[in-house]
Amino acid sequence: MSELDMKYDDGKSLNRYNDEDNDKKSLTFLKRTKLNFFRVHNFFHSEIGKSKKTLLILFIVVFLFFWITDSAIPDTFIDQRNQDSTSESIGKPMNSKWFSRSKDPRFVIILAANEGGGVLRWKNEQEWAIEHISIANKKAYAKRHGYGLTIKDLATTKRYSHEFREGWQKADILKQTMREFPDTEWFWWLDLDTLIMEPEKSLEDHIFNRIDEITDRTLKNFNPLNLELDQPYTDYSEEMDLLITQDCGGFNLGSFFIKNSDWSRLFLDMWWDPITYEQKHMVWEHREQDALESLYANEAWIRSKIGFLPLRSINAFPPGACSDSSDDPRYFYDEKDHDFVVNMAGCNFGRDCWGEIQYYANLMRKLNTKWYTRLFF
Repeated sequence: MSELDMKYDDGKSLNRYNDEDNDKKSLTFLKRTKLNFFRVHNFFHSEIGKSKKTLLILFIVVFLFFWITDSAIPDTFIDQRNQDSTSESIGKPMNSKWFSRSKDPRFVIILAANEGGGVLRWKNEQEWAIEHISIANKKAYAKRHGYGLTIKDLATTKRYSHEFREGWQKADILKQTMREFPDTEWFWWLDLDTLIMEPEKSLEDHIFNRIDEITDRTLKNFNPLNLELDQPYTDYSEEMDLLITQDCGGFNLGSFFIKNSDWSRLFLDMWWDPITYEQKHMVWEHREQDALESLYANEAWIRSKIGFLPLRSINAFPPGACSDSSDDPRYFYDEKDHDFVVNMAGCNFGRDCWGEIQYYANLMRKLNTKWYTRLFF
């Protein structure tokens, strides 16, 4: 074999060895690539599986948190601070180190039960049910926002039981509650035939943080009784101590606020003056409401401290009330506007109290049920 052939054979062998080596390297690279691919795939599959589990657990925890906080109400203590057993008072949570039983809440709701004291007749089952729904509604709201609630049972009150005069008990009950909660700033009187329709709204945000924006100090914008627009020596720059509303018939006292002040105590004494009552109670068809209208018309010091809220801000009516003004939107509840409170005043005169409170109680639950609660429950 010639030297050239040997070189040729050596070149072929060398190329063959190089090719085999390259093939081995290629196979090794492919194996490594496959192995790395499977490692990466298994890693991501494992991590994604863990992530799915984590996300699922996180979703369940978040859902349960919002569902529980939305539906559950923190425990509160029942404080019998009054001298008799005719009221039930709810205050701050006693199991929290941040609250003290001796500290009165800023707002206390006053709710009168058994109006009339059983003088006219015994209540029927529907009336008991209405009372139960109304009380539960106020309890839930008070607990939600940390407000006080005192429930006054008028059936045990003997002072006015000789005749149908429960409206005049407002002054006595307000003075009694001011003694029970001496450090409370504002008291919110609510009649039993009211429902709080928007429980998420706090009194601070809805009323008191913007009180100057939403109140009228005079009757220029709305004066259904045609009272004198001004009174000598009236000072509208004074702070408001009494917040009321007006409806088609005049002043409405189904829902109003009164401040815990010396002025308020003097006003309550004037409002329920025995001599004036004796002279006027047969003339004043609407009892304490007519008395307040008379005081406002004639006493500048009282007019100076009163502010008028829009009726629908705390006292919206259902259809059927103010029937002569059925086309006036200032009076009537509108769920699209999320009116705060509905007052079924006068439902026992030709209307269906039980039907109305059932309708609005169901509507309130519908409006305030979260989407996830509707989805799963």
